[in-house]
Amino acid sequence: MEYNILLSVKKLTISFKKENEFVPVVHGLNYDLYENEIVGIVGESGSGKSVSSLAVMGLLPPKISKISEGLIVFKGKDITNLTDKAFQKIRGNDIAMIFQEPMSSLNPSLKCGFQVAEILERHTTLSQKEIKTEVISLFEKVKLPNSEELFNKYPHQISGGQKQRVMIAMAIACKPKILIADEPTTALDVTVQKEIIQLLKELQQETKMSILFISHDLSLVSEIANRVLVMYKGEIVEQGNAKAIFENPQHNYTKALIASRPSLEFRLKRLPTIQDFLNEAIKSEIVSAEERKENQEKLYAKAPLLEVKNVEKEYLSTVGLFGKKQVFKAVDNVSFKIYEGETVGLVGESGCGKSTLGNAILQLDKATAGQIFYKGIDITKLNKEDIRKLRKEIQLIFQDPYSSLNPRIPIGKAIMEPMKVHGLYKNDAERKAKAIEILERVGLGEAFFNRYPHEFSGGQRQRIGIARTIALQPKLIVCDESVSALDISVQAQVLNLLNELKENFWFTYIFISHDLAVVKYMSDQVLVMNKGKIEEMADADELYAHPKSEYTKKLIEAIPKG
Repeated sequence: MEYNILLSVKKLTISFKKENEFVPVVHGLNYDLYENEIVGIVGESGSGKSVSSLAVMGLLPPKISKISEGLIVFKGKDITNLTDKAFQKIRGNDIAMIFQEPMSSLNPSLKCGFQVAEILERHTTLSQKEIKTEVISLFEKVKLPNSEELFNKYPHQISGGQKQRVMIAMAIACKPKILIADEPTTALDVTVQKEIIQLLKELQQETKMSILFISHDLSLVSEIANRVLVMYKGEIVEQGNAKAIFENPQHNYTKALIASRPSLEFRLKRLPTIQDFLNEAIKSEIVSAEERKENQEKLYAKAPLLEVKNVEKEYLSTVGLFGKKQVFKAVDNVSFKIYEGETVGLVGESGCGKSTLGNAILQLDKATAGQIFYKGIDITKLNKEDIRKLRKEIQLIFQDPYSSLNPRIPIGKAIMEPMKVHGLYKNDAERKAKAIEILERVGLGEAFFNRYPHEFSGGQRQRIGIARTIALQPKLIVCDESVSALDISVQAQVLNLLNELKENFWFTYIFISHDLAVVKYMSDQVLVMNKGKIEEMADADELYAHPKSEYTKKLIEAIPKG
């Protein structure tokens, strides 16, 4: 069966303005997209995936970027230099896009139904009544619950997965020929991610549209794509059948993307990074079951460092303007122990209470009931001064290091600041020497001391966040989604660093994440939370091999296998 070429990208070079000249960032891209096909585009941040897809949509930022060479041909017609007005007829109608972050793509002040209806108003001749019927039908098609009710809800009143479905409904409203999905599942729970992938597959089969699926996660792309393009530094380094690329990658970069993701089958002492592959310096030592058992016997021979007993956290919510206050239990009778030098993984879907529990342990949001013992002392009863002293011992690594750093303070000073607050070292000269030592330790070094946060990449910022945390030599560190926004290989570097620091300083981690493959790799024990309660708790390898509860089975089954 022959398929026609729907989109053809030929020798596409995209340049961005730097100072007074245009510098190429995407170099000579060549690929075709056929009718009724899903093509995955993979690569890390800065590889040119999103920029090249914005060019297809005619959405490159004017004045600072341009197509300096090449053609974009859609249905046999060159659309490279169309005017914005001409592009508006194609955009949303023939070529649609789902963006990575639905919350920033949906207007918070407009109801969900109205936002989808707008697309139909612009591109069809349907009446208002027909449009409403069509929007509700679209909501049903993307499997949104209570479609009629949801029509009148605002984006903040629905979950992340539901927002993403509204975005998909908007994108498919005019039955486009091409759907560009740019990282559509990155911020979603593993179960919601699986649902969205399944939904896109079903919609594609039903409507016969073609999909460009952009992601940095190769195992996720392998679950949906027929063909794959691998991008690195603005070029396609490998392309072909998805199965062939996944099972027998040719380029070192592709091999690195596959190997940098933690395996569910075995546990490496150190995850390989892109540089390891490019320098052909790959070490793949596996942690044996005996080594793991021996290490855990040492861990559990001592008294626990932290003991959480029957902890609860309640919030009051008001239903309606004059409604009665209702009690919502975010954390419901939770108990567990953590031992010095141990990593405890905390998993569960959004809203299950993971971060609330983390905040209660950190004393950032007091528990409503129960006790939290740190080194045998109930920290829920401490006064403000004692809690301030405790901050030195129990620290947090944030999900978004950029928003936790002051953009006006050089990173060296940002690392020295907590030392000063807690009276560590005699003077600033000693603190500076220590800050430089810590920067070296996290792989940055003295040359970075006077640079500002905006001068760093996402992975480097996360290293700065870690450097700031370890400056106080804490005993217990809560990592709350601290690698979820990172590229696969940067994630591998940061996970290696956390493990190295744990070995050297005997740190104890509470590792909160929705990425179950990462949690298994990092953890000694795993706690599974569901609706505020602990659903299951066991050794990480045991829990993944033999999950007991249906909820845990569902979470593990949803992990992209690749």
